Amino acid sequence: MPATFQAIGTLPEATFFCSGGNFQSHSTPIAMRVSRLMLVTLRDVPADAEIASQQLLIRGGYIRRVGSGIYAYLPLMWRVLQRVMRVVREEMNQIGALETLLPQLQPAELWEKSGRWQGYTAGEGIMFHLEDRQERSLGLGPTHEEVITELASDLLKSYRQLPVTLYQIQSKFRDEIRPRFGLMRGREFIMKDAYSFHGDEADLASMYAEMERAYTRVFQRCGLTAVGVDADSGAIGGAASQEFMVTADAGEDLILISPDGDYAANQEKAVSIAPPALPLPGGESQVISTPGQITIDALCSAQSLDPSQVTKVLLLLAKLESGDEQPVLVCLRGDQELNEVKLVNALTQQLDSPVLDLNPINAEQLKSQGLQPLPFGSIGPDLSDDHLTGARSWRNTFYKLADTTAAELDRFVCGANTRDEHRWGCNWSDLGAIPAMDLRNARAGDHCVHRPDQRLEERRGIEVGHIFQLGRKYSQSMGAQITTKEGKQEHLWMGCYGIGISRLAQAAVEQHHDDAGMIWPLSIAPFQVIVVVANVQDEVQMALGEEIYNELRASGIDVLLDDRGERAGVKFKDADLIGIPWRVVVGRAAAEGNVELVQRSERDANVLSRAEAISSLLEAIPTELRVQL
Repeated sequence: MPATFQAIGTLPEATFFCSGGNFQSHSTPIAMRVSRLMLVTLRDVPADAEIASQQLLIRGGYIRRVGSGIYAYLPLMWRVLQRVMRVVREEMNQIGALETLLPQLQPAELWEKSGRWQGYTAGEGIMFHLEDRQERSLGLGPTHEEVITELASDLLKSYRQLPVTLYQIQSKFRDEIRPRFGLMRGREFIMKDAYSFHGDEADLASMYAEMERAYTRVFQRCGLTAVGVDADSGAIGGAASQEFMVTADAGEDLILISPDGDYAANQEKAVSIAPPALPLPGGESQVISTPGQITIDALCSAQSLDPSQVTKVLLLLAKLESGDEQPVLVCLRGDQELNEVKLVNALTQQLDSPVLDLNPINAEQLKSQGLQPLPFGSIGPDLSDDHLTGARSWRNTFYKLADTTAAELDRFVCGANTRDEHRWGCNWSDLGAIPAMDLRNARAGDHCVHRPDQRLEERRGIEVGHIFQLGRKYSQSMGAQITTKEGKQEHLWMGCYGIGISRLAQAAVEQHHDDAGMIWPLSIAPFQVIVVVANVQDEVQMALGEEIYNELRASGIDVLLDDRGERAGVKFKDADLIGIPWRVVVGRAAAEGNVELVQRSERDANVLSRAEAISSLLEAIPTELRVQL
């Protein structure tokens, strides 16, 4: 018997599943019944699901794992994603962005042109890459700066064509080292990425601000509480960037926020005023014996010191895109932690080569380089470059940097470069000047830079959007130029702007759920109302359920009818689990023409007449969220 495909979607992009018959497509909403939805819910929490949103999406029949970091979007989830995409499209179109679609398969030459191929493919690079039958290297796009810049170089020739903003919504691919949390950190995901081109920096800044406002509207319309935070530009690069974080306990990112709301930043980027160091008591400088005191805690405990009175030294090895391996010596105040992102950015800028990898130097590495052991735990800021003489592949000088909190110490304790010995009462004039910059992690409780009377507060966040002022980073490396008003050739100014569509959908669940299941915001819910017929064998209940269902559909409300022959309790549990915002329960009161109306977020049932229930729903669901019949 030939297979039948029945359209079950109510949005313009219809969703299909197999149910037997002929292949049909419908431009208007058709009957949406749970019995035909291919809905399979789970009572138990999946063993490999780590956070609440991931657990609920799997249990609720929204997604299914196909492989590590690879998920299928089942019909309910696809409807949610379509609604999110609709909001994003409307906001992008509103600011004049033009939708396009770029190739996912990208030639290596483009990435070599921008200088990012090796960084994205070597070592722990995140790009999936391959060779075709002609042995040409290709990559599956994790992002599209190279492709869009190449197109701009070919198509944009004059200032008269600017500004231009293009966007697309498509799948991206990233070879995550540790895929986790379902759609939060997958290897394939749906993303909206936009790119703008400008004749000058002021015009770029204007679009950046316009995009920031559009993003704020997107997250508000999707029912999310999101905060914009200063962020590191990372491998994308550029002069300025801002992340949009959905606040949630399960967030992977630590964000620091001022109580007045005027400052918010990812910890990778955050700045603050560190607590003042305790002054070291007076006395002559001296070498002290510190047997076995190789950690800050052990040293401070044995010598009655405060960690802020100590300068600690970290030895790291930076592997550069140029192929060089640079030993790095970093000085920190003993009570502070290194911010590796700040250090990588500083090294990348000062060494004129991107840092591909940064790891602590250990005894085994010294041995493999043919070098003598170092007195780890007793190393001082003035460690001699002589220790690197004869290194097989490393550069033979330490690149030295100090965090400002260490550089500001007048007198301190530090390693004496001899095992089990430290120096007490040192100052920087004794040791030699080291370039100082902000290399520490800002922390909750630190005073704010913009208002020292306020202290930073800590939140967890899920990144759902990121906007960048790229400047001329890509146009210069890829030769994208225009003719200016004055007839000169100048490189384009660029911005790029991303929203994780699939991540946003899961973040909505992380922010909106309870112990019974999901609570979808009305604007992105797969359906707005579910009509649950308690006993489908009861003709009165079934007839009233069908009438309400049809009347709601006729009013443009996206409604689902639970017509299964399951027990009422099973249906109620499933309705709570899948999180549809409104539920109409047709039960024993149907004989009197009454139903129960339940708002999922409240879970309180109100007994109303059929007319009152429909009137309440029409009032609760705005016209702009209804299906246009």
